[in-house]
Amino acid sequence: MARSPLTLAASVTSALPRVGVVGVGALTEGATGRYDAAVADLDDGRRVVVRVPADASSAPELAAEVRALRALTPGVRGLLPFRAPELLGEAGLGDTRVVVVDFLPGYRVDAAHLPPGRGAATSLGAALAALHALPHSIVKGEGLPARTPQQVRADVTRLIERAVATRRLPVSLADRWHRAVDADELWRFESAVVLGGAGAASFLFEDLDGVPTVTGLLEWHGLSIGDPATDLQWLASAPDAADDVYTAYVADSGRAPDARARERARLYAELEFAKWLVHGHDAARDDIVADAVELLDSLAAGVAGDDIVSDAALDVDDAIALLERTPGAPAATIDTSMQTDAYDPDELAQWVADEDDGSRDAGGARSPASGSFDAPATADADELAAFRPVDLDEDAVRVPALHAGDDVSTAPITLPGADAAQRATSRHGEADSRMDAAAEAERASEAALRRWLAD
Repeated sequence: MARSPLTLAASVTSALPRVGVVGVGALTEGATGRYDAAVADLDDGRRVVVRVPADASSAPELAAEVRALRALTPGVRGLLPFRAPELLGEAGLGDTRVVVVDFLPGYRVDAAHLPPGRGAATSLGAALAALHALPHSIVKGEGLPARTPQQVRADVTRLIERAVATRRLPVSLADRWHRAVDADELWRFESAVVLGGAGAASFLFEDLDGVPTVTGLLEWHGLSIGDPATDLQWLASAPDAADDVYTAYVADSGRAPDARARERARLYAELEFAKWLVHGHDAARDDIVADAVELLDSLAAGVAGDDIVSDAALDVDDAIALLERTPGAPAATIDTSMQTDAYDPDELAQWVADEDDGSRDAGGARSPASGSFDAPATADADELAAFRPVDLDEDAVRVPALHAGDDVSTAPITLPGADAAQRATSRHGEADSRMDAAAEAERASEAALRRWLAD
């Protein structure tokens, strides 16, 4: 049974001694959330968010988030162009724990609603670049997970084999994924600090001078060292803005271009279906297995005859050209404000078939898509939402919500997807204002990039 906001507000005084609560409001959608959460106004003028796991399976995720937030020292936070929640206090509540963090204002934008051009898309790309540029010592010092490219590749191989062992994975998909794993060039990347599956809905936006700008980042429980592509896998669910996000990400990263990043991101997105199948098989849930098989069959049909690893990767000239491109003028005005609430659940996938379609939970029951809430206009960032359908060969496919214990990341994809290349062609062409204007530095950078890609 969900705890009331008043109960949660009372626990704030245990976590934060010598403060009083003068106001409280609900943050969750009710019983659908993995956390009971509320926003509370304190007598010292602060606004805080209090969260308690809704069940035992949510506790490890909350513990991981606490560790991650502790790793974000003031010096680390100074390296980021956006805010992260600050851990203010903890307290026991029965057999679980209460966690109190400061409230971050802002709104969130679903990937499917992310507009192209300068603004939300480019700010999001720059924010991801800043995250991935954090020193590895931040993660290692807190003892958080760290994976090398070889370990990431091995993890992917094990997942595929587990999916094959269920005897329900289409052979064509198993072959497609095995070819990707066997492609050595796909796994030549530089590990970075990642969130392990951050999506567009992980970021908070505010309108600064009329431009949507990333001002906050939620959902830090996956903080680790790993493949940066895991935080890019959601791009396939934002076909209109994907190229602009990625271009800004590359331009702001200061890292050598990763020629295969988007291909790995695509692979990770597809493997979410495999994770769902394995989860259903291990839990002996026939309904989940049946749903996963339907998804996998649709995926197999949508990607038939296509390989994840393309014949032509990003070469030296393409990489340099990418750094010199920046999105053109934004498309017609799109209202991105308050598309979702500041603490709205992060969906496992952003599937959009049509406005009339509903959502289905893991058991197959349909439920309305989540919407906005009354003040305070926020929802718990750690809740996992239900899934939405997307049009695939006139059949809707679904990605269900998973539990924290399933060790999965958000990975919405559009299958088989519209032709993103045609959309991208009309949006790129200006010289990137962020590039160094000094000719000497530009020539040196180009020479270094050519040497790196030639190795």
